[in-house]
Amino acid sequence: MQITNTILMIRPVNFRMNEQTAVNNYFMEDLDLKNQTINARAQEEFDNFVVKLRAKGVNVIVVDDKKESDTPDSIFPNNWISFHANGTVGLYPMFAENRRNERREDILDILEEQGFVIENIMDYTSAEKEGVFLEGTGSILMDRVHQKAYCALSERADEELFIEFCEDFDCMPVIFKANQTVDGQRLPIYHTNVMMALGVDFAIICLEAIDDKKERKNVIDHLKQTKKEIIPITEEQMYHFAGNMLQVLGDDDKRYLVMSSAAFNSLEKDQILKIEERCGIIHSSLETIETCGGGSARCMMAEVFLPKA
Repeated sequence: MQITNTILMIRPVNFRMNEQTAVNNYFMEDLDLKNQTINARAQEEFDNFVVKLRAKGVNVIVVDDKKESDTPDSIFPNNWISFHANGTVGLYPMFAENRRNERREDILDILEEQGFVIENIMDYTSAEKEGVFLEGTGSILMDRVHQKAYCALSERADEELFIEFCEDFDCMPVIFKANQTVDGQRLPIYHTNVMMALGVDFAIICLEAIDDKKERKNVIDHLKQTKKEIIPITEEQMYHFAGNMLQVLGDDDKRYLVMSSAAFNSLEKDQILKIEERCGIIHSSLETIETCGGGSARCMMAEVFLPKA
């Protein structure tokens, strides 16, 4: 299946602007607030988001972050772990040293206690010693049905390691470069999932970010081969996190596309209609999380595809 009913989310206790990720995440902005206030606002946004997801029947597993870890970005678990239908768990090398502390073995215990089966662990974290990174489903967008994986290369997404991942998970790599304009320069977008989202039968993507015409055509061709309708977004919409969306299953297997309110409000009427032809929409205000964390709704959700015992 391409989408799941179960997602893991980590409730923050030390959320703030992470100075170690700000060096190449150009979506982040500083707020003139005390860290304690920022964390409290992030917790409120997180809790409201979870309530909205559960109201639609999404199975949200919430785990509290640990204060002693000092992990300001723990709210974005999809970067360090992924859960697959064959019982495999993926662990990924992280660019920022303080993000490596987000990896927790007890998360696996919690999932097993809930009846999920873990058969194997694919651990890529040793690549950190060589300064090589691949930040989970932030860097990798998987078309699970058609066995393809899309990746925009950056400091956080190494080409060779991505190809190794594709060999391990038996999927075809679709590799490209995606850029954004920062102070008049075209610089790499830090994660694929801020400029692209894959649904069951559609793809939301900022094609403007793929400067190379051959690479852009290649991505379009792969999406068309899998009969996904392409819903383009502009670079301006991408800055409002309109690419950072995730399709999930709710009650009675109804499909929903999950996004922030900023992303929703940036969409044009025709884009909303195209989405609503295929699924419902869940959106929630994530202003503090987006501003200080440089990530949005999709980054906060780690999909759980593991089999049940």
